[in-house]
Amino acid sequence: MTDYAREYDVAAAIPAFMQILADWGTRGAEARAQLSADGRGRLDLAYGASPDETLDLFAPPTQAKAPPLLVFLHGGFWRRLHKNDFAWLARPWLDAGVAVAIVNYGLAPATPLDEIVAQTRRSLAWLWHAAPAHGHDRRRMVVSGHSAGGQLAAMALATDWPGLDAALPGDMIAAAITLSPLVELAPLRKVPFLQADLHLTDALVAGCSPIRHAPAHAAPILAAVGGRESDEFKRQLKLLVEAWPQCHSRIVPMPDDDHLSICEAFGRAGTPLHAAALALLTAKR
Repeated sequence: MTDYAREYDVAAAIPAFMQILADWGTRGAEARAQLSADGRGRLDLAYGASPDETLDLFAPPTQAKAPPLLVFLHGGFWRRLHKNDFAWLARPWLDAGVAVAIVNYGLAPATPLDEIVAQTRRSLAWLWHAAPAHGHDRRRMVVSGHSAGGQLAAMALATDWPGLDAALPGDMIAAAITLSPLVELAPLRKVPFLQADLHLTDALVAGCSPIRHAPAHAAPILAAVGGRESDEFKRQLKLLVEAWPQCHSRIVPMPDDDHLSICEAFGRAGTPLHAAALALLTAKR
């Protein structure tokens, strides 16, 4: 019998877990300050009514053509972390000529999971509408996410965008990048420390498990899970690929990474994951 509590206890599996999160916060604060000071960062832009509904938008130096936009949705099991902890991710993408949006959202238990999904959808709609003012190419919006953020990125692909806003195209999301995504939420009900905050019901599991929905269009998906992650995280990624065969999925092997270092690899130029993601972002559409 699967010990779900152990399989999803990332903190127990990574000895330096809390120190790594603290380092991310420090690096994020430094990057936000620097990128704002040199004119490449617009911080705390409101995309919705809640104080939690803000994003940071980073732009590369002026180019002849509008750059593609990488949207990043952070992890933390929907219970912890903040967009400010991840500004360090932007630097290598800016150096490669890619604009970056790092999105914040409310956290459980104060914000229910279905509302978190709704918030991130609002952020993406806002970014599409804001493209003429901010200069990114809204035809090349790629949504990415790590862990819980991977669930949110996949839910973006399963969104009827014209149904939310008639001005939005059905293929608004050009592609998705999912890192260690959580795409079937039923097992999380068996994890006491998660269920205590998420309050997952049958309706929430059905509504917020991406693979229980169809993708809005056959967008390409780039995916990865660390070789040092638990079997459950590896199974979750397999479920996504099997459930959405209409999407052109590519899995990047990351055999030496754990649940946190795979996020680091995504934000480090020269890694196989970064290179594959850059190729996806710069592909013609």
